[in-house]
Amino acid sequence: MDETAGTPEVVTCGEAMLLLLAEPGVPLARARRFRGSVAGAESNVAIGLARLGHPVRWISAVGADPAGETVLSTMRAEGVDVSGVTVHPTAPTGLLLRDSHATRGIDVQYHRAGSAASTLAPESVHTPFAAGTRMLHLTGITAMLSASTHRLTRYLIDAARDRGVMVSFDPNVRHKLGTPDRWRSVVGPLLTRADLVMAGADELEMLTGQDAERAVRMLRDGGVDGVVVKYPDKSAVLTNAAGTRAQAAFPVAVTDPVGAGDAFAAGLLSALLRDVPPGRALAEAATVAALVVQSATDIDGLPTSVQRDRALAYLAGHAESVHR
Repeated sequence: MDETAGTPEVVTCGEAMLLLLAEPGVPLARARRFRGSVAGAESNVAIGLARLGHPVRWISAVGADPAGETVLSTMRAEGVDVSGVTVHPTAPTGLLLRDSHATRGIDVQYHRAGSAASTLAPESVHTPFAAGTRMLHLTGITAMLSASTHRLTRYLIDAARDRGVMVSFDPNVRHKLGTPDRWRSVVGPLLTRADLVMAGADELEMLTGQDAERAVRMLRDGGVDGVVVKYPDKSAVLTNAAGTRAQAAFPVAVTDPVGAGDAFAAGLLSALLRDVPPGRALAEAATVAALVVQSATDIDGLPTSVQRDRALAYLAGHAESVHR
């Protein structure tokens, strides 16, 4: 393991995979040239938060293989604390192949069965939180990888709640990981264990069996402090004790829509950590998402705080597009 660089403000836990991204506009079945990168819901959020200036620890496992080396070197280069990452001697690092289109469906192919990250368990994680840790961010993907990662997810949530660490949870439904019934049984009960839930309207309906508005009321009645619902038109609505605020997506030219949800999460969590008012927090989240969809890969467009603020000023109509 690597030595920790300092106290993490945020802890994330989940699988990062080597991404092979097909040349733009070419269907995956016909692609012959691929670009390498790193992708994973929790690692995307970790990188996003690190670029925005927050100390982040990422807990995971990679294989003792070149893909694992790529993942670790990428996370280190982004300033993410990888002291909670183990290198599995035999299980491989996960692999993700996908194509990249702005206006038609994207094909995604996973090779993650039996991966190093799927072997993670509570016993493999030691002292995940430091004295200054304020937030834990998880997704339903980790809980769905295996029985042991489901136990790990529950363990981390319980440990965070015991320490007064805020729990952020994004179901991030991936249908290739299980049937709707399995998602409901494994991930559904985790929603009310979170302080903040960020989910698509369709995800909430699938996981709770209720429409989004009723699901929000149910979660709030169950003790969730805040719920963000993302709608098909890319708008987002935050409901918490202060009321309800909505944010439309900023109109930008889309290069690749993948990674927008993780970018939104990173932008929103950064704002919450800085005690930014709800309206501004949603605008920052929408800005980070807008920047990511204008670039290929999940992480190319993730901004620094200066870039975020400059982009928000432009998108809100308060500044010129060219910074001279």
